[in-house]
Amino acid sequence: MTVLDRFADLYKCELLTNIIPFWQEHAVDTEQGGYFTCLNRDGSVFDTDKFTWLQGRQVWTFSMLYNLVGQKPEWLDMALHGADFLEKYGRAPDGSWYFSTTRSGKPLVQPYNIFSDCFATMGFGQLYKATNTERHADIAQSTFHQILDRRHQPKRGWDKSVVGTRPLKNFALPMILCNLSLELEHLLDASLVSGLIDECIHEVMEVFYDESLGLIRENVAPDGSVVDSFEGRHLNPGHAIEAMWFIMDLGQRLNKPALIEKAKELTLQHLEYGWDKTHGGIFYFLDSKGYPSQHLEWDQKLWWVHVETLVALLKGYYFTKDERCLTWFLKVHDYTFNHFRDAEYGEWFGYLNRQGEVLLPLKGGKWKGCFHIPRALYQCWQVLEKIEASALVPNPHTA
Repeated sequence: MTVLDRFADLYKCELLTNIIPFWQEHAVDTEQGGYFTCLNRDGSVFDTDKFTWLQGRQVWTFSMLYNLVGQKPEWLDMALHGADFLEKYGRAPDGSWYFSTTRSGKPLVQPYNIFSDCFATMGFGQLYKATNTERHADIAQSTFHQILDRRHQPKRGWDKSVVGTRPLKNFALPMILCNLSLELEHLLDASLVSGLIDECIHEVMEVFYDESLGLIRENVAPDGSVVDSFEGRHLNPGHAIEAMWFIMDLGQRLNKPALIEKAKELTLQHLEYGWDKTHGGIFYFLDSKGYPSQHLEWDQKLWWVHVETLVALLKGYYFTKDERCLTWFLKVHDYTFNHFRDAEYGEWFGYLNRQGEVLLPLKGGKWKGCFHIPRALYQCWQVLEKIEASALVPNPHTA
């Protein structure tokens, strides 16, 4: 018996009996297609606009469940329901993806946000594994190549900043590409995947990582240098920690234990730095010099930050057996389940104030959908089962 023995079943049960049924019951727009994501605490719909990146994320979630957990027809039907809406209404004439549409699919916001494209790609790539439908593969592949074409100018003509005055590049895209390259590798040339993985690891672990600070910056100059401004000092501990479990996966794939070790250490460093020592939980944003953040929500505690941290800590513990990861996992687990989980109506709250009180009672909206929580619960469940299995195998050096 170990301290983690009860956790695998807990995470599996939370995923399959709480989170997923909530979205199955409340998210489906049976009249006009796609998913509702703006859901009140009880699952009632408070806004009918549809956000492309959340549609793509939910397609991915139900396709993933079908592919990896069990081939339940209702899960595949759910994925296809969202994919059909995206196929009909999600793309601009040039193949890029609108940020949002009306309930009926009329475009509302131009395709300025490359992450709409990223999660459409991710959704259709995972769906192709379930359907073997070439149309789904074609959408994933063509969108992925468009992402690569525009990754150095992701907002293209929609960028509001003045070109050339203070050029910056952002951490989010290379971070996402770490994961997206593995999600799409069944559809891509092996040499492209290999080169992209190397490029992304370099960007995340060397360009955006500031060795003198010991942390990852959200924005740097094109040459990787530090820019002393609001944007240049901006830190997002949750983003960095999420990226570290992507890097650990890549380290395992490439058989690079030193890379895994560094990612584990950076997970712990960001957690130590970002943890609210007064009220608990992980701060949303911080300034690298301790100055006031330009983001008024800097001290909020967000769902995705905490669940992604749980994944990174478990992977860190599984790969390295560093007891600090286990200690932190138990601490973050207790905070997360005690503050975000809604025992009365199901699913989890997304936004807490600094004190850990529910700030917004919604279960979904413009930014929160059916993705981070189910993905993290699945990842934790799987890693926990591996930890349990490894504990059952005698160590020949200690037997």
